[in-house]
Amino acid sequence: MICRTNPTKQPKYQIGPSKMYKSKSVCVVVPCFNEGSQIGLVVRTMPSIVDKIIIVDDKSTDETVQIALKLKNEDNRIVVVEHTENQGVGGAIASGYKYARDEDFDMAVVMAGDGQMDPDNLTTLLDPVADGDCDYSKGNRFLWKNAYKMVPKTRFMGNTILSFLTKIASGYWHVSDSQTGYTVANKEVLREIDWDSMYKRYGQPNDLLIKLNIGNFRVRDVAIKPVYGVGEQSKMKVGRVIFTITNIILRGFLNRMFTKYVFRDFHPLVLFYGLSLISFLIAIILSFRITFVWISTGQVPELTLMAFLFSLSTALQTSFFGMWFDMESNKHLR
Repeated sequence: MICRTNPTKQPKYQIGPSKMYKSKSVCVVVPCFNEGSQIGLVVRTMPSIVDKIIIVDDKSTDETVQIALKLKNEDNRIVVVEHTENQGVGGAIASGYKYARDEDFDMAVVMAGDGQMDPDNLTTLLDPVADGDCDYSKGNRFLWKNAYKMVPKTRFMGNTILSFLTKIASGYWHVSDSQTGYTVANKEVLREIDWDSMYKRYGQPNDLLIKLNIGNFRVRDVAIKPVYGVGEQSKMKVGRVIFTITNIILRGFLNRMFTKYVFRDFHPLVLFYGLSLISFLIAIILSFRITFVWISTGQVPELTLMAFLFSLSTALQTSFFGMWFDMESNKHLR
């Protein structure tokens, strides 16, 4: 990883006594991969309250680095961090977070290099963190009026499904739009999260939310306007990553259950979730048995059907109880 600064020029904005927003220093992490056509728009619209702009190039094959270095000559707030090999968007964000942590910034914002994150929403995201109301704020496009009309239908449906799964996995039941990357983290989050262990590709937001819950950090959703049609090109292939992200969510959920409710302090919700899983597996096995007999004989075995219905109802009830206990246990993290 290469970090380029400009030691010959005095920065316009200093970290120290002259902090820019509510006495808090603010840096913006801009992860980039082949964003040569968009990065200029992102930097030139960056509000003056930002102390430092950390452009992290994830081994782009276009002119992103060259343009970023030219922009640095125009704005001394800019630092360019170059990856020597491609790590994925999560890896680029992690590099930016580590820079913010090492430079002791009070708040670190993530704004993608494709121009999809409206700078007018920045103070709205900063306020709850700067005021100490939460440790981590994230944009939620679903809260914006008529968002369902503004977000492409495929993305809206895929995001809705992943958001529901992330609620279960992370324990942040009040949070949705899990895939948005427009976020603000405070100094404690920057210091406590192990950024080297964070997932480095498109499942990063889901993985981070789970890690934040394990760390007992307060998270808040903030309404932001969906931005599309500004020249951005999505590099995420939904069909390719949805199974990967689902796997990350499942492993994260199991890790959170063990860490918070077994290792640190036992909670009966793990028993409810465990019984739910066993009951679901039994119901699936019985469903195959019912189908096989019905195809072979044309009749449904009554006892097997009753056992299937009992297993299914037990699975649903115990999973709902597990979710309810989890909601109650995490109320203080709203």
